[in-house]
Amino acid sequence: MNHSVTAKIMKISKLLTEWYKKNARDLPWRHTQDPYLIWISEIILQQTQVKQGAGYYNRFIQKYPDVMALANASEKDVLMVWQGLGYYSRARNLLAAAKQIVTDFQGKLPCSWHELKKLKGIGDYTAGAIASIAFREPVVAIDGNVSRVISRLYGFEVPIDSKEGVKLIRDQTLKILDKDDPGTFNQALMELGALCCKPANPSCADCPLNAFCSALSKQKVHKIPVKTNRNLIRTRWFNYFIIKCNGYVFIEQRKKRDIWNSLFQFPLVETEGNLPRELVLEELSNQVNVFPEDSKVTSVSEPIQHKLTHQSIIARFFELELPENNLGWPEEWIKIPGEQLNHYPFPVLIKNYLHKTLIF
Repeated sequence: MNHSVTAKIMKISKLLTEWYKKNARDLPWRHTQDPYLIWISEIILQQTQVKQGAGYYNRFIQKYPDVMALANASEKDVLMVWQGLGYYSRARNLLAAAKQIVTDFQGKLPCSWHELKKLKGIGDYTAGAIASIAFREPVVAIDGNVSRVISRLYGFEVPIDSKEGVKLIRDQTLKILDKDDPGTFNQALMELGALCCKPANPSCADCPLNAFCSALSKQKVHKIPVKTNRNLIRTRWFNYFIIKCNGYVFIEQRKKRDIWNSLFQFPLVETEGNLPRELVLEELSNQVNVFPEDSKVTSVSEPIQHKLTHQSIIARFFELELPENNLGWPEEWIKIPGEQLNHYPFPVLIKNYLHKTLIF
């Protein structure tokens, strides 16, 4: 590497670090180098806005302050703390990894990128963040923010979601990594992407690296980064049945490899579209064969739309009264007192409906 290239790299690193020290947001996980706390924060911040994630982080570490406390928790309790945050596989993976740490690593998070990647739910980025911040290992931590900054800074027009693009960004980030303080450098790049080099309407005038930015000089900021993967949004119709029986209600646990796995819900009939209520009720009756003639629907909600990253759920809630003497419900249904509904982790769609309607 020639002298001019080395000088440019050092200048970029210095400007970035100085900017970060002046502009970094005061976030709770930035006051520690405890690898456990950094791990929890990084998992929570995946697919989550910082403002929302901070509250969940504080509640999570209050209930589970260390690896042992988490490893000894039940899945139901962990999901309760996670309720409303979405992407629930993150919570299940945290619990599984905590058990791994206790059994395979004497209760301490491993200190290298390579070993961290052996833990459930920890990929390249999370391993890089923990290893560089907690253990000062000179490795990169590349998330969406970093990919965007590096792509624009060097004018890369290779799709960032391609194998070639991923390697290009990783290799270039490694070239400019501050190996003496990799944790601060990685956090600074992420913060620059979050606060300055935003996907839309970036604040180029406030960017400490604007003099070096290829995309800015070529007026291509709005065109970079390039992506090839455009996922279509899938629409699904969920018909939930709130079946009451003498102060009790039926729930079930989602078990399939699908959204909200392991969370609880009311008995569900998924349909291809917005079917008339009579057809939906007929479908439920055909599936479970438990409803006598004198069971009655007391109300049907208007369709409620709930958007996920790649899916749009349109839900209706049917409230039914079931006679006491009907004992023919499916074995996967769980009969609980209505006032105990708040003891179970539900998807936020159902949680919001319960809060709004005050059914029990």
